[in-house]
Amino acid sequence: MTMYKITAIPAFQDNYIWAIHNDRHAVVVDPGDAVPVLQFLASQHLELTGILCTHRHHDHIGGISKLRAVYNVPVYGRRHDKNPHITHDLQEDGKLALDEFGLWFDILEIPGHLDDHVAFFAPTASPPLLFCGDVLFGAGCGKNFEGTVNQLHHSLQRISRLPGDTLAYCAHEYTASNLRFALVCDPDNPDVQLRVEQTQSLRANNQTTVPFSISLEKATNPFMRCSQPGIIKVLQQRGLTDTSEPAVFAALRAWRDSF
Repeated sequence: MTMYKITAIPAFQDNYIWAIHNDRHAVVVDPGDAVPVLQFLASQHLELTGILCTHRHHDHIGGISKLRAVYNVPVYGRRHDKNPHITHDLQEDGKLALDEFGLWFDILEIPGHLDDHVAFFAPTASPPLLFCGDVLFGAGCGKNFEGTVNQLHHSLQRISRLPGDTLAYCAHEYTASNLRFALVCDPDNPDVQLRVEQTQSLRANNQTTVPFSISLEKATNPFMRCSQPGIIKVLQQRGLTDTSEPAVFAALRAWRDSF
């Protein structure tokens, strides 16, 4: 029996603030803007009991102080000089229990987008849940702002080893634009073509493309398919000589940056 629902609260142009809630309480993930969160809480008659934070970018933390002025709740995430909001510092192998929802999370450090980036993984949920911020997107991955491209690749590999039915909740509606890139670098992949159709249908009906399963990502996300001959061949035509997985990943990330 699931003791919670997860609702997307749209913010800015393409952000999702995720609300984990029952009929009384809510915890929100990456509230970059307080206004839509406060509207959601009021409309559902919910009390905020906590905030989860995957990383310190402003569109993920910008609403925290205003929310905490109304609800003096704990903020769980990775401490960083530029993120003064964290009250509970989370490290690799840490655990976080949200008792009101019967959920507990493993903390995964997944650097490569920002150094302080963590993910919240609930292995015993049915299906398992992953709040992955800006490291994994639908059919894509985050930009490498800090650390190395190799770190980002390693973080994506870690995520790819989670159970295939894990539902990943990322923070942006980027799937359609990422699939345009996937079609070019993985052109003979029927799963990509099918996902393009499904994504167009969802967006035409104003529905989110998030969450998505890890197994769907492994079938369609080029950044999780760096050993696939089709992708390697396309990159070789663009001048790639080193076909090791890290080199393929780096070439894809650089291409995507200018795509």
